[in-house]
Amino acid sequence: MTSLPLPLGQGVPLAPRTTLELGGDARFFLAATRESDIVEALHWAAAQGHPVALLGGGSNVVVADAGFPGLVLHLATRGIEVARRPGEVLLTVAAGEPWDEVVALAVAEGWAGIECLSGIPGTAGATPIQNVGAYGQEVSAVLRQVRALDRRTLTVVTLSPDQLSLGYRTSLLKRNPHRYVVLSVTLALTPGGAPTLAYPDLATALPSRRHGPELRHVRDAVLDIRRSKSMVIHPDDPNRRSAGSFFVNPLLSRQAASQVATRAAARGHLHRPEDLPHFPGPAGLVKIPAAWLVEQAGFRRGYRRGQVGLSTRHALALVHHGGGSAAQLLALAGDIVAAVHQRFGLTLATEPTWLDGSPLLPLPVPR
Repeated sequence: MTSLPLPLGQGVPLAPRTTLELGGDARFFLAATRESDIVEALHWAAAQGHPVALLGGGSNVVVADAGFPGLVLHLATRGIEVARRPGEVLLTVAAGEPWDEVVALAVAEGWAGIECLSGIPGTAGATPIQNVGAYGQEVSAVLRQVRALDRRTLTVVTLSPDQLSLGYRTSLLKRNPHRYVVLSVTLALTPGGAPTLAYPDLATALPSRRHGPELRHVRDAVLDIRRSKSMVIHPDDPNRRSAGSFFVNPLLSRQAASQVATRAAARGHLHRPEDLPHFPGPAGLVKIPAAWLVEQAGFRRGYRRGQVGLSTRHALALVHHGGGSAAQLLALAGDIVAAVHQRFGLTLATEPTWLDGSPLLPLPVPR
């Protein structure tokens, strides 16, 4: 191996660095604590002809059982810069900062805009990649810019929200996983702003207050809801080995949603087509809960197949019970996708990706 003037590891286990705790080893591994480390490591990998995979908090990836044959670059940069302007606070956050710590800071300072994104695991740099969202908020609403390293030229570029083409759980970054390395994100938050209460379950969970809930009340309520669904990682939780929601809620036109409803009623999943659970989506689309589709396809919460299964608290979370393999997890995911497709004519997309950023799909779907 050609020497690299950085602490490069070899044969490093990746399973302990992911929330699923699955997968093999990295041939080479580097925890980059400086942006210059990232550039140097990419130069080295290109010179040696090694593929590169990026790893943040490991909460939204699946590592193959064979591991990764090249360099796994763990983004461990830290740092938060605060710039105050009239009516807003600009928070520039290094990619390796733990996301929930960023949310906790904003809430403690009284800066509104990301309080509903509490408890989401992973790092700040990952949030714009799939436009992280929960309980009525999305990163896209507060994202001002992303600094990134263009892997083709190894130059730093600044990407605006328009350039990122942010959508429902997607972005330019997600659609081009081998093009950019996120270095930092800049968020525009509102000092003294009111919390977002767009999500009905969240509003219900908050006790009535004369002057309305504060940001900290909303954060506490979100964390409580997430804990009730095993969506906050805790060492004593039997559902802890997961990647959160494994499937994305389908977004459909009204006509397509009506067809799904008619099909579901004809198969006995609904009393009437109008009983189909749904929520308003962007651009006039209709969002169908993927959890409902999964359970109606025969995969209930707590379903288990050997060492993998579904969370006992959330049908969208595929869990690893220990001693399993990525192949077993993907086989279960493929069977769920096939069952949903057979019953409803919909193909579920996955939220997690392979370690190298490529999509897990296509999974087996009947013709």
